[in-house]
Amino acid sequence: MFLLIGVSLLAAMVFLFLFIWAVRRGQYDDTYTPSVRILFDDEPEEKKVEEKESLNEKLT
Repeated sequence: MFLLIGVSLLAAMVFLFLFIWAVRRGQYDDTYTPSVRILFDDEPEEKKVEEKESLNEKLT
């Protein structure tokens, strides 16, 4: 019984340490954007190139 209590306390301490480590590294900073990222369409490469070319023409 004492062995199980010791092992469970050790496991709890390890999980607490890992949680604090993750929070300090910024794992939980933005929880909203990844869930809605799939809803936004990515622009095709051709459109990006055309926009850059038109911007360069305007600047010159």
